[in-house]
Amino acid sequence: MTSVHHSDSTSPAPAATFPAGFRWGAATAAYQIEGAAGEDGRGPSIWDTFSRTPGKVLGGDTGDVAVDHYHRFREDIALMSDLGLTSYRFSISWPRVQPSGSGPLSQAGVDFYRRLVDALLEAGIEPWPTLYHWDLPQPLEDAGGWPERDTAYRFADYADRIHAVLGDRVPQWMTINEPWCAAFLGYASGEHAPGRREPAAALRAAHHLMLGHGAAVQAMRARHPGHRFGAAVNLYAISPAGPSDADADAARRIDGMQNRFFLDPLLRGSYPADVLADVEEYGFDGCVREGDLATINQRLDLLGINYYSRFTVTGETADPDGAGETGQAVSSPFSTHSPWVGSEFVGFVNAGRPVTGMGWEIDATGLFEVLTRLKDDYPPVDLYITENGAGYDETLNGEGTVHDEGRISYIDEHLRACHAAVTKGVPLRGYFTWSLLDNFEWSWGYSKRFGLVHVDYATQRRVPKDSARWYADVIRRGGPPDHR
Repeated sequence: MTSVHHSDSTSPAPAATFPAGFRWGAATAAYQIEGAAGEDGRGPSIWDTFSRTPGKVLGGDTGDVAVDHYHRFREDIALMSDLGLTSYRFSISWPRVQPSGSGPLSQAGVDFYRRLVDALLEAGIEPWPTLYHWDLPQPLEDAGGWPERDTAYRFADYADRIHAVLGDRVPQWMTINEPWCAAFLGYASGEHAPGRREPAAALRAAHHLMLGHGAAVQAMRARHPGHRFGAAVNLYAISPAGPSDADADAARRIDGMQNRFFLDPLLRGSYPADVLADVEEYGFDGCVREGDLATINQRLDLLGINYYSRFTVTGETADPDGAGETGQAVSSPFSTHSPWVGSEFVGFVNAGRPVTGMGWEIDATGLFEVLTRLKDDYPPVDLYITENGAGYDETLNGEGTVHDEGRISYIDEHLRACHAAVTKGVPLRGYFTWSLLDNFEWSWGYSKRFGLVHVDYATQRRVPKDSARWYADVIRRGGPPDHR
């Protein structure tokens, strides 16, 4: 492991200084980093099953070893300390602590997270656990998965049990990460685990993910009323490709399914009427029972925003006035089915912006739009950027490091958008970049790297990239430097 070296502390203060108490963090997810897939009683998850199925993950990669964080977490916490992180967002592996998805917790699994939390606290780093980052225990999927209502209650029970054993040292909790991905990439397009292509089931999964969130918050808040609870949603700024009514309707539809379908029930206690009309043919109303929306609409102490890009969309069948190629927003190298239930015809347009190595357009103004919209259109809640970062194809250079100027520029632009939102009164309280470490990037396997820290997957050697050193300076200064 190579340490992060900071710049001269006499460097000028940044022009975009964040308020005192602003949390500076980085984020990871259990299946992407832990490895140790078959150790200490951990059961299989849907991602174990999916990644071991030929043709589902690029290169046949799996998370069996990942970056071996299970055995190297102390080394990784030392890296966090070198960076100056005040907070660390990680996810708890449900099948590690409750292999069957129900019943008593595994002591070995619980002990791992106790060691992790204790080590973080000893290092002065605030733990931010997320209870579900897509690794559903396989036995629950065998029983029907998230389209089954019982899975929501199984999740709430798991959340209550793990909160009971870690709640004495962890006061803030995230329930569900990116329910859009878990529901629609997992059950509609099949690009993510469990790989099903059942639009009606995907809608039920989305509802039950949010129902599980609400039931979990109820259970945990009853145990520790003073704790802070929230969820993390992936939001996009949405633009029509052109002035036509068809493009405007396409933007409404994708904004509805990507953003409002989750924000409205979480923060307002209702589903948007226009989205319900878009999906009416799938019988979604039948799975929403009396009292469900009240359960989902628990008071949130915090809302996590995962932001990466803007969508530009068209409802036209032809390329609108040369605006760019149309197609689907790609979440997988094997993308063949649309995740946009009820709006499968909508096309996604390359608007000509620079892109990351994932092909995602870079648009920090979209993050400003998302944040100010939340302030203006929804009840007040403390906001946190819980994921934001850029993936590239990277290797160590001849100097034994990574000069990742693209990632530095990406984070810098988005931090300035965050600061601009704060000056407009947006209650943004923290920023977690994605990701601390290069890791298993879902269907892309190990082909794309998002980390501040480079990982040699053969040796597990960690080497901080230029972006790690730059981010350490940002944290020390309290914001990005005046000039780069």
